[in-house]
Amino acid sequence: MRIGELAAANDLTPKTIHFYEQAGLLPEPPRTSGGYRDYPSQTSSRLVFIRDAQSAGLTLAEIRSVLVLRDSGEAPCSHVTGLIEQHLDDIERRIAELRKTRSALRGLAERAAATDPSTCTDAEICSIIGGPARV
Repeated sequence: MRIGELAAANDLTPKTIHFYEQAGLLPEPPRTSGGYRDYPSQTSSRLVFIRDAQSAGLTLAEIRSVLVLRDSGEAPCSHVTGLIEQHLDDIERRIAELRKTRSALRGLAERAAATDPSTCTDAEICSIIGGPARV
């Protein structure tokens, strides 16, 4: 299958497929006698895997590590499980940070609603955020 056909069948651009080759996610395909890339049919399933893995938050380096294991004949299940657990931990940490930020912003919004801009002084940058400067 030529690159244009492969790209269209997988809703990608040929440029994306070239990028995946350069990134080590796709092996270089054999060439026809005319010099065109001739992708094997299983390349589509590999592209679907790459897209699904990216949707799950895996980086290209992580995806490559999974593909290297698979290509060497090893089942990557335990490696993938570790990656998923790591990403879940990261997401949980980010959610906790976002909750703290939301709480701080709600407090500032309440302070802003109660602040009369005419009472601001030159000694303050902004009484809503920091109050008077401490020297």
